[in-house]
This record gives sequence, structure tokens and C-alpha cells, in this order.
Amino acid sequence: MRLIDTHTHIYGPEFDGDIDEVMSRALEAGVVRMILPACDPESIAPMRALQRKYPREIVLAAGLHPTELADDWRPQLDAIEHELTSHRDDYVAVGEVGMDLYWDKSRLEDQKRVFEYQLRLAESLALPVIIHCREAIDETLGVINRLERKPSLLFHSFGGTVDDVIKIRATAPDAYFGIGGVATFKNCRVKDAFGEIGLDRILLETDAPYLAPVPRRGHRNEPAYVALTAQFIADAMSMPLERLAEATTANAIDFFGLK
Repeated sequence: MRLIDTHTHIYGPEFDGDIDEVMSRALEAGVVRMILPACDPESIAPMRALQRKYPREIVLAAGLHPTELADDWRPQLDAIEHELTSHRDDYVAVGEVGMDLYWDKSRLEDQKRVFEYQLRLAESLALPVIIHCREAIDETLGVINRLERKPSLLFHSFGGTVDDVIKIRATAPDAYFGIGGVATFKNCRVKDAFGEIGLDRILLETDAPYLAPVPRRGHRNEPAYVALTAQFIADAMSMPLERLAEATTANAIDFFGLK
């Protein structure tokens, strides 16, 4: 069984003491590739250092996350753009980018401008986009609708409803949906939307170190736990785990252009 964790932040300080063990457990669980998205310019150096250590397993993305905007965010955005344009072949996506109105609604216009700029950058570089969307689905889709040509889009850590899937597809018909540990939480309704999403548009992720799936909820998340989410989705969709793994791995390869 081969799995791909399409969203993990294992370059962070939470893994400084045992990253080799974390990687070993991931490989033992069948996780053959891990996509690391930078959230700001400061994320790039530790992320690239880890990729140099594990060049076959680790793949890179970069973007400016909506909750990481400085008061003067232009230098941050310039640094991300310089990294992506200067090292285009090192990256498989722009992300993690998007909108987040859960913590702070006062930066709405800044978030819109930064998100749109990065969408257009992705389109110019022919890269897909990893979207962070929290309490901001209408605002996110409103920005996407401004584009004449849209890059391929992945809604990361999706925990929405059937209606949310339908709403997203009205703007981005070919969007993919990243499903992680939150899907296993008791009150999460996304499992009811798996059929609407369809097997051909589901990607697996952990968002490690956050949102560990049941039965590891409350602990530090890590790529090996993507197997727990895969089993949950397979059970919810009444299919063998091997079929779910094969399909989601193929989806990840197609979306990110992995080799």
C-alpha cells in the first residue's frame, strides 16, 4: 500500500528531537511521499534543509499563509515570489495560501489582495494552489472568481458539507479536497460529503503537527497517521483500504505532477 501525505509541516520545531523516527514511522505505514507547504519566508530554510536530507520522500510548496501576514506584508510576498520564480523546478505548488476569518476579520482586504496575487502567480508559473479556507468560503470563492484563468485548486483540510462542495464546484468545477484527521472527529460532517466529492477528487493529508485523527486526537500529529484517516474514509465509502489508497495516491500524483 502506497500513501501520500499531501500536507504536513514536519519541518517545524515540534519535530526537532525525533524527525528521523517520524520519517521511519511514515515509511513503515506506507507513506512514500510527503508534501511540505511553507507558510511564510521563515519556513523555507528549515523546509529545504529537511528536503535535502530526504530528497526522495519530501516535496515542496511555498506560499504566504493568511494568518502570517505582517503589518507590512509586501516584503514577505516578494520573498515568496522570489523563491518560487528562482527555484521553479523545486516546487510543486503555491501554498499554503488563502483566507482565514476565524481569528481576525480586520485583515479581510489584506488577505484578499495577498490571496489574489498568489493565485495569479501560480497561474503564471503553471503551478497548482493549496488553499487554506477557514470561516471564509464565500470570500475565498469571491477572490477566485476574479481570475480569468484559474490554476488547479486544492481545498486543504476540508471539513465542509455537501452544500459547501456544491458551492465550491460552482466556481472551481475541478477542485480537489484534502481530507485529514478532522474528518474522524465525532461532530465533523465532512464524511457525509465524501460521495459528493467523489473518489477521484480526494487527497489525503495530516496537517501535522495539528489535527491528529482519532484515536490519536490530542497528540502531536505526524505523517504515519495518514493511514488512520485513509482507513476511516475507506470505511465511510464502503470500499477496501487498498482501493482508497491507490486512488488517492494517483490523485496526488496527477494534481501535483509528481514523478
